[in-house]
Amino acid sequence: MIPSVWFHKLLLQLAVIGVLTTAAFSQAPKYDRATETTLKGTVEEFKLVPPSGTKPIAYLLTKTGPDKTKDTVEVFLCPKSFLDALGIAFKADESIQITGSKVKQDGADLILAREVVKSGETLTFRFQDGKPAW
Repeated sequence: MIPSVWFHKLLLQLAVIGVLTTAAFSQAPKYDRATETTLKGTVEEFKLVPPSGTKPIAYLLTKTGPDKTKDTVEVFLCPKSFLDALGIAFKADESIQITGSKVKQDGADLILAREVVKSGETLTFRFQDGKPAW
């Protein structure tokens, strides 16, 4: 028998994944050059939504601000297959600089990454006009 608390946590996690997946594919916000910003921070977490399956989307949770512990920002990168094709990986505590469009998705702030600089290398996820590079 599955303990009740564990089962409820599992259901909640599955619901959150379902909402994020639906939002990522059905109501994807558009890149807007007028809201483009550049942030420096560190990677807190690399995540895939959904975590498994045929078309996961790659996101970063980053810490920004002067001491890189104050603000957490969610950054949409690209489909995981694009990262795999480029041979790119992100690790916790890695310093990065993100240039992207600051948008709202389901009431939360989200950055649609156009470029990410890590280890001195500029990675392009979107072209200057905001269209995806993948």
